[in-house]
Order: sequence, then structure tokens, then C-alpha cells
Amino acid sequence: MNYKMRMVNTSVIKKDSMALVTGKPVYTDDLAPADCLIVKVLRSPHAHALIKEIHKEKAEKVAGIACILTYQDVPQKRFTMAGQSYPEPSPYDRLILDQRMRFVGDAAAIVAGETEEAVDHAMRLLTVEYEVLEPVLDFKQAKDHPVLIHPEEDWKSLCPVGADNKRNLCASGEEAHGDVDEVLKQCDYVVEQVYHTKANQQAMMETFRAYSYLDAYGRLNMVASTQVPFHVRRILAHALDVPKSRIRIIKPRIGGGFGAKQTVVAEVYPAIVTMKTGRPAEMIYSRYESQIASSPRHEMEIHVRAGADKAGILQAIDVYTLSNTGAYGEHGPTTVGLSGHKTIPLYRTPKAFRFAYDVVYTNRMSSGAYRGYGATQGIFAVESAVNELAKKMGMDSVKFREQNMVKEGDVMPAYYGETVRSCALDRCMARAKEMIRWDEKYPGIDMGNGKVRGVGVAMAMQGSAISGVDVASVELRLNDDGFYTLLIGASDMGTGCDTTLAQVAADCLECDFDEIVVHGTDTDISPYDSGSYASSTMYLTGMAVVKACGEMREKIIRKGAQYLDCPEDSLEFDGKRVYQQAGKLEISLKDIGNRIMCFNEDMLSAGACHTSPVSPPPFMVGMAEVEVDQETGEVELLDYVAVVDCGTTINPNLARIQTEGGIAQGIGMAMYEEVSYSAKGQLLQNSFMQYKIPSRQDVGDIRVEFESSYEPTGPFGAKSIGEIVINTPSPAIADAVANAVGVRIRELPVTAEKVYWGMKE
Repeated sequence: MNYKMRMVNTSVIKKDSMALVTGKPVYTDDLAPADCLIVKVLRSPHAHALIKEIHKEKAEKVAGIACILTYQDVPQKRFTMAGQSYPEPSPYDRLILDQRMRFVGDAAAIVAGETEEAVDHAMRLLTVEYEVLEPVLDFKQAKDHPVLIHPEEDWKSLCPVGADNKRNLCASGEEAHGDVDEVLKQCDYVVEQVYHTKANQQAMMETFRAYSYLDAYGRLNMVASTQVPFHVRRILAHALDVPKSRIRIIKPRIGGGFGAKQTVVAEVYPAIVTMKTGRPAEMIYSRYESQIASSPRHEMEIHVRAGADKAGILQAIDVYTLSNTGAYGEHGPTTVGLSGHKTIPLYRTPKAFRFAYDVVYTNRMSSGAYRGYGATQGIFAVESAVNELAKKMGMDSVKFREQNMVKEGDVMPAYYGETVRSCALDRCMARAKEMIRWDEKYPGIDMGNGKVRGVGVAMAMQGSAISGVDVASVELRLNDDGFYTLLIGASDMGTGCDTTLAQVAADCLECDFDEIVVHGTDTDISPYDSGSYASSTMYLTGMAVVKACGEMREKIIRKGAQYLDCPEDSLEFDGKRVYQQAGKLEISLKDIGNRIMCFNEDMLSAGACHTSPVSPPPFMVGMAEVEVDQETGEVELLDYVAVVDCGTTINPNLARIQTEGGIAQGIGMAMYEEVSYSAKGQLLQNSFMQYKIPSRQDVGDIRVEFESSYEPTGPFGAKSIGEIVINTPSPAIADAVANAVGVRIRELPVTAEKVYWGMKE
């Protein structure tokens, strides 16, 4: 049925807002028992080494130490820490503790004790003898390097992703449409460039953390700040070599994830301690650990060739991505795909495209999932190349996009052959152009005081869940007095899905928002959900809510017919009562809710599952205005405008906040967040003193608007918004700098030093 939008498209206050602003105990560490053992990991000082021996006799004598575990004390069963649907595309290449150290910061031993002081003292007394091996630190040399990162025989890849540990390959592949080389030969204008993005940190405020305990029945209970509770259950079962039925995962409030917590970074360590000691155990990553041993964005070098004819019609795009997965393969085979699949389809005109990639192992910190998930890196490269192509032609880069961008109804060969059913990209471009006053400012204005201003543009697309893979489920119950309980498996990580899903349910059931009680994720209670990643929550779980509400309405009418002793087809339900439109019979929902508590054979509950064969992309246009100091090369971001097509906005305030936050992260990637290593493979930016994330003062003026489209496969026409919002700042800001002073930065971040030397050249 067609539901009226009463709550949808309304800026309802988040359900958990008061708990958060009044400091209620809602986060993992708030809830941990006081008697938890403190768990820490001793980390390797070498990028590549074999442990010859660990001397732990002195450390074990420290008062308060409960256990010290080495690779000899834990299961030797390989697994992946990537929170993905089974069978995981990421290779099984990890052990809880391994004899081989593969990066500076790899786990060498686990220490657990009564107090942090005791654990720190014991860690200082642990001595490890290493056989230091030659590391592979340059990802450009890793493929087919004589030094193997994973020489072990029990390494395995469950999916055909082109992985080969004997070649240091985590994944490899190629796809094409048409003859790219031939079409490029015929182009009047061709750009060929290489772009480099680094391993940015998600830098969420709540670091990785989890605590575990055994319940009265001997089952392992894990409370974790995670985006993927059901995947955590499977991963722990594999790692610990115990049945999944013996494990329960509970997700409390999450203090930010941004993809970092789609990887099981901390959970295995307290889990194995609890299994060994029978005691509750907790691990909290320090910021230092979160910087040097976590799951940052994949470093990528992307080679782009793009060609156009004299009229400015794009004819061909060729993309080759080299991705650095680091020491382990979490999300390596999957992130790389988005660097091509979420960039090439932005343009409808190419007669040919090719997308090829290699994902290589190196002796650096392993990478993982980060908002944008490979599309961010690819969009920086492809959108920068398109801007360079327009510049080479002497054409306005907005005009170039206007005559080449994807339109509603187009089939996208580079996006799995999907048809675009909803697309307001053209309206997003027109609105952004108007907001920033593009025609007045393009390409730049000399301010006459040694400073020059420039404007830049970029487009982006993402997806809405992983088509043909991701699953969302909900369970809806009618309670006494006629209110509802909504059980979801999706993880609210600050995005407000507990609120937005309740908004959808309230409109479907024609009830008040407060009459929907949402229950967060607990693998023993919640229905299965793949997890909060891949921009899936509203699109996928929202549709499961719509389905469940439809079933619930039918059951309410059926029960009403039983109580009123009349045919079902004579009754209607308006959210408050079941009634006869042409008669006098009626019964309130409150009465139905109370009567089913006594002498009743039917459960008034509805469960629904939803998956999708398509992944409709949201679209976005971002435009930046910068001011560059010609004496120093310093870049100041003055204005950033963004217009987003996420279908129907379910909660405009939350959508706006998501967009502003994503843009701020994208600005950090574009201008501030430097990642560099020493000659021995040690990460140098190991705190927020060195790794600069922008403050509110650094991001200039961020202005956000929405252009709605209607996605027929989404709840109330909605698509996703979580990831797309981070993708445009890097290419737009780099373009603005190029338009201001003629310096094109192709390796992020855009720093004063790079701009200065570029001007000197």
C-alpha cells in the first residue's frame, strides 16, 4: 500500500540524544564489569621477523598477572578479521598470534592482569628474540618480489579474486568493454596521469574496544564496539575454533566507526584471555595503537587515461589501480573494485573502458574499510583526470561534465550493467554551480595582495548495499496497550538508524514515533543483518521494516476480524483502530494488544528479510573555493558547497550532519592527513600531534543541500548517504588549487610545500 509520509522526511530528534548529552553509561567501557582483566598486546618492533623465543618467566612473576600468551598457547587456525559475508572475499591469512611478524606493530604476545600497572610492568619484562628478515615496504615492488609476506602453506583464499600468496597478490583482475586503446588513438585530446592516495586513518573518537565474559552456561559473551556483530561471531568462532552457538555478541552505543569497526581489530584478544582464564577481560586500544595497528584506508596508486573528441565528449576511460593491503588482506579484494566501478559509470558517453587492478601484500600495517571504501581513492584520480582533460581542451570543467554525466534511465556497463532508475546528478550540478557562483569565479581571481582564489569541482557516486550479497532482517512485535517493539540487526554507529528506521515504521503503521521501541543488536536476540557498512542500513533494513509493517497490518486486521466476528475484507486499519468503514463495528489497537495477552493462539509478530539484486547509487556534486598564498603556497579553504541526491531524505537533519561530517573527513584527507614511514617500516604519524585531522576552524564554510530523486527499490524512495559524502573534497580542492595557481597536486595531501615547489617549477 502507499503510505503517507508523516514522520519520513522530518527532522525527528534522535532516540538516544538525551542519553548521550547527559553522559549516561552507554558505551562499551561504561558497561564493562569492574573485575575485568586488563588485556594488552606486545607488538613487534620489526617490519618482518620470525620469533625465535619469548622469555616470559620474569613477566609471569609480576603480582597481578593472570596470563601471558604466545603463538604456542593459542589455536593455529587461519582466519580473516574482515567483517564480510561468508565466504569472505578476503583471504584467511591471520592467526590470533603468529610466529612471523609482518609489520611494525604486529601482535607478538598477549598480556592480561588485574591492573594496567601490572600489565605494563610485565610487558617491559618480556624479552623476545627475533630473526629479522628483509621487509617489502614499497608496494610498487611487492608483486612477484622474491621476499614473500605469506609463505605459509595454510594460507587460503575462499573466493576467486585472483589472490596468490606466492606472488604477494591479495587480489588481481581486469574487465573491459570495447577496445580502449583503439578508441584513445582516435581521440583529439588525451590525458594520462598517475594519482596517489595514502592510508588515511578513520580517527573515530572511541578507539577499538571490547570486553568478554563467560555466562552461567559457559558461553562466551562479547560486548564490542563493532559495526558487524554477526560477522564478529563467525570470526571469533573461526579464530577460537569453537562452535558459533557458544558465542554471543552484544553491540552497545558506538562512538564512531566510519568502517574501522568493520574489521575485528580488538575482539580476539580479550576473547582468548577469557577462554584461557574463565575470567572477564577487556581490551581498550590507546590512540597510539589505533594509529599504528588498526585498519586504515588502502593506499592506492591509480593510473588513469581518458580521451575526448573535439566537441568535449568523453570517448574512453582506462583505469589501473595498484592497492596496498599491507600485512594482511582485510577488505583488499573488495575495496579495489570500487576505485573503478564507482568512478567510470559517472560518465555515460565513453565507447570503451578498461579497469584493471592488483592488490599487493607489503610489510606495513594492514588496511581495512573506511567510508568510501575504495571509491574515495578512485574518485580523486578519475575526477582529477577529467578536470585535467577539460583544462587541456580549454573547456569549463562543469560544462564538460554537463555534457558527459550519467542520466536517469542510462544503462551503466561499468556498474554491473545496472540501469539508473533515480538520478538527480544534473540538478545537483546546477544547484552547486549556483550556490558557489561558479560562472563569476571560474577558474580563479587574483586578489591583488599576493593571494589568488580558485574554484574546483568533482562528482561522485557510491552504492546502496552490496547487491546480491547483503541481507537485512527485522522483527516487529505488537505489545499490550498497542505499542510496538522493533528488533533490528543493523548497528547504529551514531548515524541514527535506530531513529530513522523507527520513522519508517511509524509511517507504515500510522502511529506515533514514540510508540516504536527499537532494540539494538544482540546476536542472541536480533534477527540476522550483514551489518552497518556498504551504505546499506536505510536502503536494505528500511525495506525490511516496510515489509514487516505490511505483514503486521494484515495480522492486526485478521485478529480484529476474529474479535469483531466479521469478514476481514470488510475491515480497515488506521493505526489506532480496526473498523468497518460501512458499518459500526470497531476495536481499538490498544484493546487488541491487551486481549492477545489472554486466551490467544496467534503471535502478533512479523518478521521480514530483505536483499536486493541492485545497488542504486546516490550521487553528489562538490565544489570548493580556496585562497592560495603565492609567497608560501599555503592553501586556505574558504567555502565548500555540496548537493546530494540520496533519493528521499528520511531525516533531513541527520542526513545533513552525515554530509557535513563526511565532507570534513574528506577535507582532512585532501589537505591535512599525512602518512609516512621510516626506512625500517615504522609509521611516523602515531598520534594526533603528528597525524593532523581538521578542526572546525580548518574546514571553512560547509554548505549542504539536497536534490531529491525517487528510488523505486528503496523505502519511501530512499537511497544511501553514509559513504558518498566523503568522496568529492579531494579532487575538488586539488582542482581549485590548480585553477588558482596552475599547480596540479596528484599525491595527497595538498600541502603548502607541494604547492610552493609546484609554483617554483
